Amino acid sequence: MSRPLRIAMLSHSTNPRGGVVHAMQLSEALTALGHDVVLHAPDAKGTGFFREPACGAMCIPVGPAPDDMTAMVEHRIADYLRYFENSADARDFDIFHAHDGISGNALATLKERGLIPAFVRTVHHIDQFADIRLMELQDRSIDRADLFFTVSSMWRKTLKETRGISSTVVGNGVDIKRFSPTIDGTALRSKLALPDGPVFLAVGGIEARKNTIAMLEGFGQVRAIRPDAQFVIAGGASLLDHRGYQGEFRAVLASLGEHAAAVHILGTVADDDMPALYRLADTLVFASVKEGFGLVVLEAMASGVPVVVSSIAPFTEYLGPEDVVWCDPHDAASIAEAMAISLMPPVRAGLIPHGLKLAAHHSWQRTAAAHLQAYETLKEPAHA
Repeated sequence: MSRPLRIAMLSHSTNPRGGVVHAMQLSEALTALGHDVVLHAPDAKGTGFFREPACGAMCIPVGPAPDDMTAMVEHRIADYLRYFENSADARDFDIFHAHDGISGNALATLKERGLIPAFVRTVHHIDQFADIRLMELQDRSIDRADLFFTVSSMWRKTLKETRGISSTVVGNGVDIKRFSPTIDGTALRSKLALPDGPVFLAVGGIEARKNTIAMLEGFGQVRAIRPDAQFVIAGGASLLDHRGYQGEFRAVLASLGEHAAAVHILGTVADDDMPALYRLADTLVFASVKEGFGLVVLEAMASGVPVVVSSIAPFTEYLGPEDVVWCDPHDAASIAEAMAISLMPPVRAGLIPHGLKLAAHHSWQRTAAAHLQAYETLKEPAHA
């Protein structure tokens, strides 16, 4: 690297979603390597990022967004455009790097208007929307980019086969100092007033992609053999509209009768509490039907917590048969069986050390280094 790079890293939100966490951790790791990185995001609540990043940060003030999801996405794209267009200083970067459809569309327009020469796009995953306009915006945010990263080989293959796009796989990382078996979850468990019994944790909120209903149904079956088991659902801050699926979830929850009291929906958890949340859990249940990588799997493993995970890519790329308990995400009975198996002492005795070893191999420093050679191919003199 001939000189430190100035990098504008763009995310769609200040909330703790996987793609935002990845963008922040990548920004911090690149900063630690000596580069000048500013992490950008529209700040709808005016409260800043979910935690203070160890890098430059630009929280862009935005007005109230429309309730309609497509209109909201277009509104956020316009917010980004307004910020970058109004000041040449805001565009004084060598690299512009988008992690989502909102920031990708803003950069595509800036490129079309000759205000930036090129931009980078990380494709974490590709959604399917019923709204044609949303699909068009998602496609544009990818197809107009000049350099591509993915977090798994599955998505690299998808980009190549469906769009003819070549990309670099950079994976994900985990901070093993922050997420550690030495963290004590006792105080948080008391604060949450969780009853005694094994705790199954799901992180990601109540969404179709997260397969929360099937996990809930699986938990209902587990209660037949472990009536003291508890199911904790954390997260869910999202710009997308999940109200229909959440209504279905509530109906299934009501059907559990007295067992419904063992389901604890926390919503967004303070970032400072996340290490303790993993530690109070006996098992992370992550039976998603679509993921870019599954960052929370690494966080749970680094915390010494066994994981139940879907037997699909991308999980099958980086997890081996002895690292997790596999399940069929489309079969609640399979999820229930995997949850029960994860509580068996001999199984846990194998899973925990395997998980700790695997997590130690996934550093954010390695992820950051994987970007630099590709960045160099795109580097242009900073624009004043």
